[in-house]
Amino acid sequence: MTVDIAADYRPTVDEPFMNDRQREYFRRKLLSWKEDILKESRETLANLQEENQNHPDFADRASSETDRSIELRARDRQRKLIAKIDAALERIEDGSYGYCEETGEPISVKRLDARPIATLSLEAQEAHERREKVYRDD
Repeated sequence: MTVDIAADYRPTVDEPFMNDRQREYFRRKLLSWKEDILKESRETLANLQEENQNHPDFADRASSETDRSIELRARDRQRKLIAKIDAALERIEDGSYGYCEETGEPISVKRLDARPIATLSLEAQEAHERREKVYRDD
């Protein structure tokens, strides 16, 4: 079911959490983000194919290889991001979007607007990061 929302609509804390309008807002936001990433990826691939030329100068070749390596690492991060976007879209469909995976409490609308793939509330995320730091510092 698609809900019609105004182009300038922004979710607020004054409305019921994860109502149809909010879910549609975040669904559109995630789809737009995914499309932007895919567009960048296609452009990068085209640039890499264009640049696949022999550089007679070793310094030019080394520089080109470094650029290519950085670009491929960035694309790999974006591939992982797309998987997280797809997972968020699935959560919108199954009704679990916007709720913390650890506590079951709602994730703030402000946090979701800033990071629509968030799966933890701010408090749970901070606790998670503190635990990671403790294990890293051992």
